[in-house]
Formats: sequence, structure tokens, C-alpha cells
Amino acid sequence: MSHVQIYDRAMCCSTGVCGPQVDETLPRFAADLDWLKQQGHRVDRFNLAQEPAEFAGNATVQQMLSEEGVECLPLVLVDGRIVSRSDYPSRENLALWTATKTQMKPMLPTADGGCCGGSSCC
Repeated sequence: MSHVQIYDRAMCCSTGVCGPQVDETLPRFAADLDWLKQQGHRVDRFNLAQEPAEFAGNATVQQMLSEEGVECLPLVLVDGRIVSRSDYPSRENLALWTATKTQMKPMLPTADGGCCGGSSCC
């Protein structure tokens, strides 16, 4: 299983889903990280305001911060390799980077090649 690390900008809480104005991508991303954990992956998320030592202790993160400043955040690392920066990736990308299968979307039942089971109701 993969080790996923997220290095977030300074936020009021660990997920950023509190306060009067919540970025709509943050609850989706938090749910995607929970999904990754359920798939058996190790997920660690660090907030610059609350865990600055985690940023200072990772040479890759330190290098990105010194080259690009906080504009590179959020940084997403999978097994120590940067896979995303400056944006929260989709569940599909997280699945791709961790070699995790996503559940197929259910399809409508078909019969005789049509969605209506061979009748002319469509």
C-alpha cells in the first residue's frame, strides 16, 4: 500500500472545513482521503499553522518551499514523490497515483442492445 502525505497551507484546523467561508473543494478532498484510508493506504495530512516541524523535517517539502514559497501548497506526495502541487487532486488522480481501483459506476441494464430492454419505450 502507498503512503500519501499532504502538506497544506496554514488553515484554522487540520482539514480547513471550519469557519465562515469553507472552500468547497476541501470537504470533497477530505472525503477522498478517508476513502484512500479505507482502501488500506497510509494517509498523513499536515497543516503549516499547526505542524511546522513536519514541513521543516521533510527535505523535499523544504526544497519546494524555498524555490516556490507557500504558493506550491498544497503538496501531495505519494511514497515520497511529489505528484501534485498548488491544487487538491481528484479522487481519480489519487487512485491512479496509488494504483487503487475505483468502483465502476453502475450502468443501466440493457437487453437486445437498448436501455429499454427491447421495448420501444425510449
